Parts: sequence; structure tokens; C-alpha cells
Amino acid sequence: MKVRLKNIVRSGLLLKPRLPVTDHEKTTYASPEEAAHIYLLPNLFTAGNMLCGFLSMKECIEARFVDPSAAASIRAEHYTMAVWFIVFGCICDLFDGRVARASGRTSLFGAEFDSLADIISFGLAPALMSCFLLIQPDQNKDLSLATWLFAFLYLLCAGVRLARFNVLTNPLVPGNEARAKGGDFVGLPSPAAAGTIASIVLVHANFMGNPEDTSTQWIARSGALYWSLLPLLLFLSWLMVSNIRFPSFKVISWSARARTRIFILIIAVAVAAFRFKELFVPMIFVSYISYGIFRHFFLLKKAETDPAPDDESL
Repeated sequence: MKVRLKNIVRSGLLLKPRLPVTDHEKTTYASPEEAAHIYLLPNLFTAGNMLCGFLSMKECIEARFVDPSAAASIRAEHYTMAVWFIVFGCICDLFDGRVARASGRTSLFGAEFDSLADIISFGLAPALMSCFLLIQPDQNKDLSLATWLFAFLYLLCAGVRLARFNVLTNPLVPGNEARAKGGDFVGLPSPAAAGTIASIVLVHANFMGNPEDTSTQWIARSGALYWSLLPLLLFLSWLMVSNIRFPSFKVISWSARARTRIFILIIAVAVAAFRFKELFVPMIFVSYISYGIFRHFFLLKKAETDPAPDDESL
């Protein structure tokens, strides 16, 4: 009985010897059962991601049904919690794949389960959050319909993005593109898109819950953050299905020069967090998106200006 229990624990908690893998993960599976194997620890992180998405939507619904006569800070608290659940979902999503690869416990089941969790946490939850925050009871019906359509477009593009990611990273596809080109993400990752929306909502909720802060109330009164969500949904939708490559940070160099750069980056991030406070989180996501876009067009321009190789020299 003890031996059997020990084997179950080893199998479920990834304590048995690591399976032989290639650069990233297995390229073949001995049977459908092996491809569909459920490894406990990585899939617990994925389940945590899905739970966070569900709880985020729950908080958005509760914020929607707060009595209109109640203080705005109550709705702000619900939206703030909804945002942090998306952030926790991003953290779970960050670890599930890394735990699976580090332990040699990757499976096709894990990849598909991860995408299903992502469409909830980073597709449906941000779309619902945007709709509930933007649509008001006395609002024009056409504007309300446009908001729902924009939110659905975001959800649709997130689904397309995740489906394409599954194809480009499928270990059974010969000449896998994502593996061949250094592991960059093709299109904006859905967690980054969701984090961008959530960070804008977080800033808006902070202003909503602190009406006595006169230094920031001009932003709340202008409605800039509020109405920036609609064009932002369109822009992020396009980025997710675009061919622009964004860094995955799956492989980080720890050379002396790289360590110096990382140390400087940490100092800069700490200073920015102290200086900008509420605006710090959106700045992180905007910087990541801007880097990917500028790098894309820089490489395009460089490819146009660089001379073509001489055929005789090949």
C-alpha cells in the first residue's frame, strides 16, 4: 500500500525521473493517452488561472449590481479586485508552462487546457469588465451596442490568437515557426492585452474611489481613461492577430553584461513605481507593447535599407 501511494505521489507531483526532452518539449508521444496525460502541478497553476478569470468576472458583475445611490468607492473596490484577479491569473499563466517544461511534464492536454483558461481570464474577463464599466443605464442604445461589439471583437481576436499560438507551438508540427525563430510571440500575447485593459481600469477605479484627491480628479472628470477603453479594445484586438513579434522572455541571458542591464532595469522600475504610483502598471504594459511595435518597424526598415546578398557569393 505504501509503495502504491508513493508511486501515485511521484506521478502526480512530478517527482519521478525527468523524461528525455528536446530543446523545449517532446516532439512525439507514444500514445494518445500519453499526450492527454494530466500532470498535477502544472495543471494546478492552469486551474488557478481559470479560477482567477472566473472570480474577476464575478467582481465585475457585483460592481454592476451595486445600488446607484451607494458610494462610488464600493464599485471601485469591486473593479479593483477584478483587476487583481486578472493579475493573479497572469502569474499563474506565467508558471504553468515553465513548471511543465522544467520538469519534463509537457503534454498536449496541458497546452489545450492552458488556452481554455486563457480565453476566460484574458479574453472574456477583460471584455466583460470593459462593457460593465462603459455601459450606463441611461446610455444611448447604439453606443451600448457598439461597446458590446467592440468587446466581442476583442474576445474573438483573443480566441484566434490562442488558436494560432497552439498551432505555432505544437511539437508535432514539422518546422515549428515559433521554435525556429527564437521563441518570440507572434502577435501580442493575450495576458499582455488583458493586463493593459486591467491596468487602465485600475487607474480609473482608483480615481473613482478617491474623489477627495484633487490632484487627479481632472483626469476622472475629463473621461479620458473611461473612453480610452473603446479604441484600446480595437487596437489590442489588431495587435493580437497581427504578425508583430513580442519578446517572450523565456530565455534570459545571465552573463555579466546582462546582469548589469537587469540590475539597472530593476532600479529604473523601482524609481518609476515610486514616482508614478497609479500610472506605473499601465506604463509597464505600454512599454512592452511599444517595444514590440518599434522593434518590428525598425527591423522592417533595416531589411529595406540593407543591400541584398550577392548571388555569386553564395
